[in-house]
Amino acid sequence: MLQIFQLATFALILVSFGLVVGVPVTLALPDGWSSAKGTVYSGLGLWFALVFLVGILNSFVI
Repeated sequence: MLQIFQLATFALILVSFGLVVGVPVTLALPDGWSSAKGTVYSGLGLWFALVFLVGILNSFVI
């Protein structure tokens, strides 16, 4: 169970880093928001799912 928790936490860190770097770059492009809106929303959905997953797994690890 600990390994699953660690993998989920690592995935959350990677997705967070990707969003922190990717969203401003996307917004800075001339036609960035209209062309990458779906990707940004998918990343946000994945981020929220990972936050809840890490929270649920945390109750099993501790």
